Amino acid sequence: MNVFQKELQIIFHHFSNINAQQKKQIEQLHEVYMYWNERINLISRKDIEHLYLHHVLHSLSIAKIINFNKDAEILDVGTGGGFPGIPLAILFPETQFYLNDSVQKKINVLNEIKKVLQLNNVVILHSRAEQIKKKFDFVVSRAVANFLDFLKICHGKIKNKHRHTLPNGILYLKGGELKSLETEMGKYFNESLIYNLHDYFPYPYYETKRLIHYPTI
Repeated sequence: MNVFQKELQIIFHHFSNINAQQKKQIEQLHEVYMYWNERINLISRKDIEHLYLHHVLHSLSIAKIINFNKDAEILDVGTGGGFPGIPLAILFPETQFYLNDSVQKKINVLNEIKKVLQLNNVVILHSRAEQIKKKFDFVVSRAVANFLDFLKICHGKIKNKHRHTLPNGILYLKGGELKSLETEMGKYFNESLIYNLHDYFPYPYYETKRLIHYPTI
């Protein structure tokens, strides 16, 4: 069993309730990302071997905190190679995901990945995030900017009507020591819920990985 297969089994262990179609789509991620990563740098060449543990599982960690409603609308800002949006769209097929990036090459690849995986619940948005006028239940991202800068990007993009177990707002995947995070976030640190992902995934990679929930702004 190679690294990909071992890490794929880790995904299936932590998300054992997924159906056959979702398993197939998650398995397809290996082939599709290996193909495209040779043509455009979606994931660090040093890290592509750990696609499932470092990228797919990291993206799916949001699902350990919240189950998105079937009619919810989620914006993934600065999605890059499609994380966390693509894995989340597989896990929540009745939720609408909007994947945003400003780089045309990445947008082209994301459209191809969407087609291969038959993700009908994904919309690809080619624009600067600041230009998006639509409102969403949640904005998700994998630390594309300093937290305070990210707050500015998200301003005015959150719906006021709350229909989930968590209030609408930001779900931000962030690495680093807690003290550094507190310094970066300032007053927003105490206004947020901060989840230690190592509590859910007991692997060294997740020792300093966190999910920040900041409510409607």
